[in-house]
Amino acid sequence: MTAHRSGSGPPLVLVHGLGGSWRTWEPVLDGLRAHRSVVAVDLPGFAGDTPPLPDPSMAALTDALQEWLRAEGLAGASLVGSSLGARMVLELSRRGIGADNVALDPGGFWTDREAAVFRTSIAASVALLRRIRPALPALLGNPAGRTALLAQFSARPWALDGDVVRTELEGYLDSPDFGAVLDDLARGPKQQGAPAGTLPGRLTIGWGRRDRVTLARQASRAVASFPDAELHWFARSGHFPLWDEPAETVRLVLDRTSR
Repeated sequence: MTAHRSGSGPPLVLVHGLGGSWRTWEPVLDGLRAHRSVVAVDLPGFAGDTPPLPDPSMAALTDALQEWLRAEGLAGASLVGSSLGARMVLELSRRGIGADNVALDPGGFWTDREAAVFRTSIAASVALLRRIRPALPALLGNPAGRTALLAQFSARPWALDGDVVRTELEGYLDSPDFGAVLDDLARGPKQQGAPAGTLPGRLTIGWGRRDRVTLARQASRAVASFPDAELHWFARSGHFPLWDEPAETVRLVLDRTSR
């Protein structure tokens, strides 16, 4: 596994979502690395520099990350995840890995119907992106194009950085394991919880009120599964608080991982 490292201070490991890379975190990197030694990983088989796993799945990704954290001496560092990465952080917390961890809009708490809608909608979005890929730079370079393409992911897509979202969306298209992991997320086991008193540190679950990918009503199920967790609502955010509310995301992460 590879990672982008910057900053100084106590270590903070960032775990991106499905199809992304460490660049997913660019809107919040400056704020975090001003206070922490940031380790933003590239998960296997997605848009970064880490090669695919032989059998890509949610469980295999989490096992690989756990092994890497231990090998790097980071098994006791605070972990922050987004989307798929957030679910991985919850699973690692359940296993006793990390410290004061933060999970932003995790998957795994949907009903069967919600999971089917999630898979269908994401697969359709990626299929559309493949058809219009030559036009992506132009479309994402203006507010109207970002609004049309990113309404599912962002509460304010017109305000996003065009280069950041272009890198993210092109990563979905270039990730060899995107489809396999998407299928496993939607059709595989739901996320297991952790009984009270079993986590390695504080756990914060952040959720966008306007999330159209992992719906806001799923937050109560996540907290029920992790009764020691504290829930933080991002009032004006969609699925990616680090994009929609970067300043609030930085404040939350620094505050909840400060010990």
